[in-house]
Amino acid sequence: MNSGRFLDGPEFAVFHDKGNELNFFDRVDRSFTPKDSIHVNFNYTRSWFQTPNTFDNLNVQNVISGGSTSSPVFGSVGNTDQRAKIQTFDIAPLYTHLIGSNAIFNFGGFVRRDGFNYYPSNDPLADLGPIQSQTISQNRSLLNAGVRSDYSVQYGRNNIKIGALYQQTFLRERDPIAVINSTFNSPCVDGSGKALPGFTDPGQCAAAGAFSNDPSVGGSFNPVLLPFDLTRGGTSFNYFGHTDIKELALYVQDQIKAGNWLFNVGIRGDLYNGLAIARQAEPRLGISYSVKQTGTVLRVSYARTLESPFNENLVLSSQGCASNILAPLLNCQGGSNVVTPGYRNEFHAGFQQGFGKNFVVGGDYIWKYTHSAFDFSILGNTPIFFPIDWHNSKIPGFVIHADLPNYHNFSAFVSMSSVSARFFPPQSAGAGATVGQSGFPFRIDHDEKFNQTTHVQYQVPGKRGPWVGFNWRYDSGLNAASTPCYNITDPNSHCAGVSTTLNGQPAIDLSGFTADQEFEAGLSCNGVKATPTTPLPTPCLATQLTSSLLSIPAPGTENDDKNPSRVKPRSLFDAAVGEDNLFGGDKHRVSLRLTAVNLANKVALYNFLSTFSGTHYVTPRALTAEVGFHF
Repeated sequence: MNSGRFLDGPEFAVFHDKGNELNFFDRVDRSFTPKDSIHVNFNYTRSWFQTPNTFDNLNVQNVISGGSTSSPVFGSVGNTDQRAKIQTFDIAPLYTHLIGSNAIFNFGGFVRRDGFNYYPSNDPLADLGPIQSQTISQNRSLLNAGVRSDYSVQYGRNNIKIGALYQQTFLRERDPIAVINSTFNSPCVDGSGKALPGFTDPGQCAAAGAFSNDPSVGGSFNPVLLPFDLTRGGTSFNYFGHTDIKELALYVQDQIKAGNWLFNVGIRGDLYNGLAIARQAEPRLGISYSVKQTGTVLRVSYARTLESPFNENLVLSSQGCASNILAPLLNCQGGSNVVTPGYRNEFHAGFQQGFGKNFVVGGDYIWKYTHSAFDFSILGNTPIFFPIDWHNSKIPGFVIHADLPNYHNFSAFVSMSSVSARFFPPQSAGAGATVGQSGFPFRIDHDEKFNQTTHVQYQVPGKRGPWVGFNWRYDSGLNAASTPCYNITDPNSHCAGVSTTLNGQPAIDLSGFTADQEFEAGLSCNGVKATPTTPLPTPCLATQLTSSLLSIPAPGTENDDKNPSRVKPRSLFDAAVGEDNLFGGDKHRVSLRLTAVNLANKVALYNFLSTFSGTHYVTPRALTAEVGFHF
């Protein structure tokens, strides 16, 4: 695949978003005897892609000379040009042996390697942006190898399975990183306390009419970072981290059929040895009851699980915050430094109801209570993510499905869901998050009150009739915690940092946003729209600030937990038409499919300046033609 819009970009316009991807997969099956067989899966994937730019990443202005003097010279260092490459291969053989007519034994292994390379702009100073003060390159690898085995036997009403899994993950992370913002770590400030570019020592400030930013007088200058400030003639700090993670899992489970009842019972034990050590006994119980007269199935379940940390940049996120060099570069917020496994109690209650042969409805309500809960934070305008660890989280939600398999050549389904993703400080480990520091609960950006997908398809009658499909996706809006708003009374509101007054009236200070960020958010002040190059007047009266893309709570009502800012509700429509056997072949078939995504070319956001994922627009209208050869 080769695309000019490889990733969802931070602008609706498409630029600096090229990418390509190659996938190869094969499976080999061989039976040696009627009871013995082997299956081997092979997979290789390679992708290369650009990090999408914003208008703020064009013609970047940065220090081009005199960075260590009192009068540095600024000029264009070009456009931001950050790129990445990922290569993955895995091999997974499995041996299967049948034991009699009611038992089976499996033994297999697997090896998978992921290699991730991230490349900064050719001039690293061009990586500078409103949300990025560092340049970073990365050479990271993950090698995961292990063995697994299980034995299953059916005995009367019981279907018993016993198994074990051992795996070892080798993490290697190389991350040269440096400062590229001339005011990120400045030795001097002006009379209002604003950081000044240039200088290399607080002792130089007085002679230039400036003031010292030395910590001894309450300043924030960190001399440890000076050798790694490219605007002042420094070089990159070369970080290398590694660890080997060993994991062992043992489990036994039994499925018991008793009349209309079905019981699933089991217990699993996990032993995790990595940068941290964790041991967890994990009981599981599921019960369902079938009312055959009405076609109804009722079910409940409980599971205790060990929640191990994400492996992406795990070493850097765990060790970096203990480094006086890396901690400020990674925006560390404190905590125990090492990202530690947690545990979860998960409950499900659901049903399934059939109506004749043509319609089925089912649903579940889910509760997830996690201690030591994980999410990701992001470094600037890059795809480099860090695992972060919060004290706990509560994630309840529901999902409902309705299916019409086939009725007079019509088929359809509806899927509806809701998720409440509440996280509770403090941040106990990990790098990069900027939310939750007030100590109050907040919602991460996949919290959404309601979404639904409806799909309808019609097969034209006849031997070679085409099919036509239509898709409707509705989203009530994800949490968007960076939306500017007004609230000075609620301690659990991010609005306090931008709330001010204008002629004695509540107003919002927009000076912390660039013109392009205001444009990305669809902001208007008193009917005047922001453009990528022209910001709104600031401050703007709270009653006059509106957005075409974000839902801004009424002045004085925003609360990061109970009433957060959100992306505006949206509906997206897709359509497709296809023929699965274009020429009526028997052994060989040719298929054709035409697809239109976002038919109405709706301009909408997924999220805005999210701590966890940045800014992303939905895909503009895209037309795709696909030809397949089946043999």
